Amino acid sequence: MGAPMGARRSVVLLAVSVVAVLPLAGCAEVNTAVDEASSATDKAKVCAEALGLADLNPLVDPEKLKARAEDKERRLRELADGVADQDVKASLLTMADSYVEVQKERIDDLSVVAAWAERNAAHVDALRDACA
Repeated sequence: MGAPMGARRSVVLLAVSVVAVLPLAGCAEVNTAVDEASSATDKAKVCAEALGLADLNPLVDPEKLKARAEDKERRLRELADGVADQDVKASLLTMADSYVEVQKERIDDLSVVAAWAERNAAHVDALRDACA
C-alpha cells in the first residue's frame, strides 16, 4: 500500500512550494544583475559628463568665469545626487567645492588661477580613479 494520505499531501505541497520559489530566486538574481548593469551604466554616464565639465578657461572676463564656475558647481552637485557609487559621489562633491573656490577668489591673479588649476587637476585624477 502507499503512503498515508496526509504524507502524500505534504509531499505535494512541498513540491509545489519548491516549484513556486525557484522562479522567484531566479528573478531576484536577474533583477540584481539588471540593477548592477544599470548602476554601471549610470556611473559611466555620470563620469563622462563630469570629466567634460572639468575645464575652466581663466582667460575670459572674471565675471563670466565666476558664472561658469557657478554653473559647473551646480551641475557637479546634481550629478553627485544621482550617482550611487560613494567614491564617485565624493569626487564630484570635491570638484564642486573647488568651483566654489573659483567663485570666491581673485581670478585676475594668475598665481591664484594656476594654484586652482593644479588642485583641480588632482581632483580630476581622483575622479578618474573613482570611475575606473
